[in-house]
Amino acid sequence: MERIECLSSKLLARRWGLSPSTLERWRHRRQGPPHLKIGGRVRYRLQDIEAFEAARVEHANAERGQA
Repeated sequence: MERIECLSSKLLARRWGLSPSTLERWRHRRQGPPHLKIGGRVRYRLQDIEAFEAARVEHANAERGQA
């Protein structure tokens, strides 16, 4: 079976420069990336984190209505 790489809330918070409580708030509001809860522990799959990041990439020209 393929092993899926996951990050804890603490590691994801460090990656993004946020506090773990911000991620917790996002989970309750269903705003952040998808997460798993296994044995009472929250984990984020790396593929979900990267997809969440990619969906939020902003390009300066696109913001001005220029392509």
